[in-house]
Amino acid sequence: MSLHAVHPLTALQSEYSLWWKQPEEEILPTLEELGIGLVSFSPLGKGYLAGSVTEQTQFDKEDNRGTFPRFSLEARKANRALVDAIQSFAAKKQATAQVALAWVLAQKPWIVPIPGTSKLERLDENIGATSLEITSDDLQGLDCILAKIPVVGDRYPAEVQCMTTR
Repeated sequence: MSLHAVHPLTALQSEYSLWWKQPEEEILPTLEELGIGLVSFSPLGKGYLAGSVTEQTQFDKEDNRGTFPRFSLEARKANRALVDAIQSFAAKKQATAQVALAWVLAQKPWIVPIPGTSKLERLDENIGATSLEITSDDLQGLDCILAKIPVVGDRYPAEVQCMTTR
């Protein structure tokens, strides 16, 4: 008997974005099979996919992104191609970083992104992702382009990764 049969889950929260697609390998198929939803955190890659973090960004000591390998200067330089590709696609749609949110929304009806923001104008922009039309051809094209761009840098420092894999 599975744990889900004894104590059914409604949703799982996990990072899932154009920058972190690993849940597609095992997590998403399992969730779909069991009828469990996904609440996708960091759909904008902690601001990186929105283009708000650049090579010039200086993280203050309160901003934990400065400790993440993906936010090292070298990784930000290497991963810029990913942001450029997303921005190019967004321009064709007359959109912004909404594309990254719309991509998550278009994956499965039971996947819901939770973008974090403290700015009202970003909230309005994020809401706009719900009306952005992304076709299956758009999804396929975007995925094809991004698949050619290797993501540089681990998501979290080694000591945090050890804790999450236990």
